[in-house]
Amino acid sequence: MEISITDVSDVEKEIKIQTDAAELVPHLEEAYKRYQSKIEIKGFRKGKAPISMVKQIYGESIEYDSLNTIASDVYRQVVKEKEIYPIGEPVLTDIDYKRGELLSFKVKYEIKPTIELKEYKNIPAEKIIHKATEHELANELLRLRKSHSTLEPADSVSDEEYLVTANIQQLDDTGSPLIGKTTPDAHLYLANETIVPEIKKVLSNAKTGEVHRVKFEQTHEDHKHNEFLELTVKKIEKVVLPVLNDEFIKKITKDKVSSVSDFQQQMQKDIEKYWQDQTERNLIDTIIGEIVRRHEFTVPESLIKGVLDSLLEDFKNQYPNKKLPPDFNEDKFRETNRTYATFQAKWYLIQEKIIDAEKINIEDADLEQLAENEASKFGIEKDRLLQFYKSSDSVKDRIVHNKLTDLLKKHAHITEKVVEEPIK
Repeated sequence: MEISITDVSDVEKEIKIQTDAAELVPHLEEAYKRYQSKIEIKGFRKGKAPISMVKQIYGESIEYDSLNTIASDVYRQVVKEKEIYPIGEPVLTDIDYKRGELLSFKVKYEIKPTIELKEYKNIPAEKIIHKATEHELANELLRLRKSHSTLEPADSVSDEEYLVTANIQQLDDTGSPLIGKTTPDAHLYLANETIVPEIKKVLSNAKTGEVHRVKFEQTHEDHKHNEFLELTVKKIEKVVLPVLNDEFIKKITKDKVSSVSDFQQQMQKDIEKYWQDQTERNLIDTIIGEIVRRHEFTVPESLIKGVLDSLLEDFKNQYPNKKLPPDFNEDKFRETNRTYATFQAKWYLIQEKIIDAEKINIEDADLEQLAENEASKFGIEKDRLLQFYKSSDSVKDRIVHNKLTDLLKKHAHITEKVVEEPIK
């Protein structure tokens, strides 16, 4: 067997393999056997014809039909023998087969880049800290009350706390209705921050049965245009918020909390915990971003594609039956998310090097501690949870990730900055 490897780029190689007739024999025999079970020859039951007869009648056809499979098998054999570690899907090209003489072909494949690990300790990072405010607590309590609100019929609107049901007809710039552009029984909650301001304004004193026309500017990606609507008010309902008292708190917590003051204290802790978690996430993102910036190397296309495939799958999960909208542009989605995918693929390779350099691994004590911490959370016995964790790669990856981020934060040069505005 003749083998030659050519560098296409830092992360892509092309291997040329040529085998002689003797080396092909076992691969061809396997191909004959695969086809034997499918072939019908007169005088024999299907799949029972002698292999010698199969070769005589169909041998040449089987050989040419099996070239891709044979080439792939030979390639995998060479990869194992030469201790080559390809990533992604190899691309088979230039197959040349001379029956009874030789088979030659080329395979393009990618490998992980050679990475010179740069400094990943003493990384300067600013830790943005936001303390929860009374205003945020008040907003959360209001949101909670709104989620338990009731509706009462009304004839007109007098403030934001109204739900207006209207038929919406799109118009052209002359005021004529656009055929097929009608939305019946649209629900417009006037206190919703996402409602178009112009629509909110025309409905601020609306009455049942009124017709209102509104014009506003709409932004679509790379352009803006005017939108013209006609709103026919069909129904108005007052949004009635429950009174914030002990009875309300007992009801929504199923008697787990008995007073407004206790509930407010618990909510204050929850808000503070949220911002603490947000602070830690932003801090580690800052450190990782700086580490990635310090490393320059070519990222294999197959790794970028893998991240994009995962993002697309997550996006599909947001739709019923994982079916994307008819006008969804997958090419544009991949192009838009390519920078992010490249960053993630790059960090994946760098963190592998750091984990290896720091000898970060999983110990039984790590799994036992995690099982003990989470047993009550999931309502599962510790020993049973521990057995699951021992067999779960995702749990082990989580532990390694946490150890890595703890190490990076421990050795980073962190300065704190307290801000009044919430962290984005």
